[in-house]
Amino acid sequence: MKKALVSLLALLGLGLAGITQADEPQNYEPRATPVVDNVYAIVGPITGRTAGNDALNNNLGFVVTDTGVVLIDSGASRLGAKQIDAAIDAVTDQPVTHVINTGSQDHRWLGNAWFAEQGAEIIALKRTVETQRRFADQHVARLEEVLGERFAGTEPMPSADPIDADRKRLEIGGTTFELIWFGDAHFPGDIVVWLPERETVFTGDMVYVDRMLGIHPWSDVLSWQGAFHEMETLEAKHVVPGHGQVTDMAQARAEAGDYLDFLVAEIRTAVDNFEGLQATVDRLTDAPRFKHLEHFDNWHRTNISRAYTQIEAAAMQ
Repeated sequence: MKKALVSLLALLGLGLAGITQADEPQNYEPRATPVVDNVYAIVGPITGRTAGNDALNNNLGFVVTDTGVVLIDSGASRLGAKQIDAAIDAVTDQPVTHVINTGSQDHRWLGNAWFAEQGAEIIALKRTVETQRRFADQHVARLEEVLGERFAGTEPMPSADPIDADRKRLEIGGTTFELIWFGDAHFPGDIVVWLPERETVFTGDMVYVDRMLGIHPWSDVLSWQGAFHEMETLEAKHVVPGHGQVTDMAQARAEAGDYLDFLVAEIRTAVDNFEGLQATVDRLTDAPRFKHLEHFDNWHRTNISRAYTQIEAAAMQ
């Protein structure tokens, strides 16, 4: 009965994956992992948001430049931001001078205000900031419930001077950063940060490895697929995904790009052949290439359902 109810909710596009918490609190402590010279990742758990991980169940990163630290994404709360700063302090005495937001989901930017208070400049593209503002109240309400008192003092603070461009090259402390919007993905306005001299890309929520990616009603599966393939043209040697261990493009392709290709190809065929939603979900439920990914059972059927709705709508335009 329970399985039937979960399947029904997935087909209705409501899905349980985005609102359930996967595990008990695990008292996660952010720590820096070296990627390449002066570039670090902070790899979060691939479980759900809990008070024990302060909703830092995602990856962030930072670059130590000649003039300070550039942080890529700021965490989900004021307290989480302080923990991120402590992880940076374990590596360098340099202060955080800039924060770049790759997206608009809570744990990518709700720590902005704390870093701004310490003197950091908040950097984001205009389209990212627009989505942050759109979802701010929803994310705050959710995190107040999940984190409780650990969310106290957190105030949403998007960039005050967002960049009105889809691609922006910045030189900070002798290091080149490229902010690139290849297309909407997990959220509208998701970007990647490319470090050409280090051949390293911080993908934000463009890429999930080790765990199943999630398609929300506001995600854009067709744009996401195209954006992923555009990102591949960077030919990055080092990939810091939005979720999962630091990796290379081969794993990113196998566990994110190939999954998007699978959904789009199979569902386009289904729509072209007038195969209904229920039949398509049932036919594609068994996907052995991707079953090893954490949260497959929670997300896969929901992803099929939401992708079908989007692809069918696109076909009717």
